[in-house]
Amino acid sequence: MTSVLDATLRAKIKSLVCEALRAEPGTVTLTSHFVDDHAADSLQFIDVLTSIERECDVLIDPQEMSRMTTLGGIYAVVAEAR
Repeated sequence: MTSVLDATLRAKIKSLVCEALRAEPGTVTLTSHFVDDHAADSLQFIDVLTSIERECDVLIDPQEMSRMTTLGGIYAVVAEAR
């Protein structure tokens, strides 16, 4: 069952992503691609993943990582993991 993420959790996730990518919040949109638009590397991506797991108290299946290339993708995966 998929749960809906509330605004507070969405803001927390976006903050974690921006911090890991060293990106301004205004530049990270639901569809901006972490690698193409924000020049993210694999270490930053792992930092995003571990931060989200820790802060949101979820365990994300490694197979879902391919869906987590945008903020919208992360929201979907976290919602499904809750």
